[in-house]
Amino acid sequence: MAWAVLLVLLSGSWGALALEYRAGRPWALAWGGISLVMLGLALWGRPWAAALAQGGLHAALLAWWWHLRPCLDGDWLPELAELTHGRVEGERLILAGVRDFRWQDRHRAEPCWETRDYDLARLASVDLLLSNWGLPMISHVMVSFGFDDGEVVTFSVEIRRERGQAFSELAGFFKQYELSIVAGDERDLVGARVRHRDERMRLYRIQMSLRARRELLLAYVEEANALRERPRFYHTVTANCSTLVYAMMRRIVDGLPLDYRLLLTGRLPAYIHKVGGLVPNHSLAELQARADITEAARTAGEAQDFSRRIRQGVPGWE
Repeated sequence: MAWAVLLVLLSGSWGALALEYRAGRPWALAWGGISLVMLGLALWGRPWAAALAQGGLHAALLAWWWHLRPCLDGDWLPELAELTHGRVEGERLILAGVRDFRWQDRHRAEPCWETRDYDLARLASVDLLLSNWGLPMISHVMVSFGFDDGEVVTFSVEIRRERGQAFSELAGFFKQYELSIVAGDERDLVGARVRHRDERMRLYRIQMSLRARRELLLAYVEEANALRERPRFYHTVTANCSTLVYAMMRRIVDGLPLDYRLLLTGRLPAYIHKVGGLVPNHSLAELQARADITEAARTAGEAQDFSRRIRQGVPGWE
């Protein structure tokens, strides 16, 4: 009996949530009501009947679930309206849909999408950016690529939200959001989070060979191009701002270990430090203390040399 009760409870809970987020409250309530009937059968001596009936209904639900597809068309938020994409011509990386908004406040900005060229032969640095909004264990992950001519481009894996659509970690398990990769200017992607969202920002220089830096940058471009052709759903665990980057890195660094800190991203620097990816000859505590660029980003404002200013005093950028 216990196994049938567990099966009905799991199926009932998952199905109700899936229908709540993708089909609406009436369907979720109907599923919940049917599951309660099946639970009653299981508790009152008919476990096999309950399990078979619930299993058949769940199979039908899964058939519907697997046919749900992400889309490219939507009433997207302005800052997510375009999808970054790029191509390589010789040593030139040409990125279209590079975001460089000028934000007046948290919700209003002057839109600006640009096409920019980068010289791959001058790729000089990779930085990890972690933005925190109050949950110590969770941060948003971004990666910046710097060039020795002063150019910097930042990549951020985002939920592609529509106007009026709120974010929920729970909804992220249930095909509620499309996935997006945004490339942008640090004054936008970093500065706006600090100045208008009151987020705390940390920057860590990452130790990578030239080959690995180049491969990671091109992996971002490849992933962004793929999303433009074949959209994907965001997933709170398997397709988010850290696990997507980890999947790219696994193709570059052999044997890169899977770790719980890929989900508890507030502790991601400890993981990278353990695998030798942060600046050497510094303790983790020192690196974390000196990584805080919040005030530097706030002070730099819209300065043309924003990227240089926020790196002053950061280990690896002294």
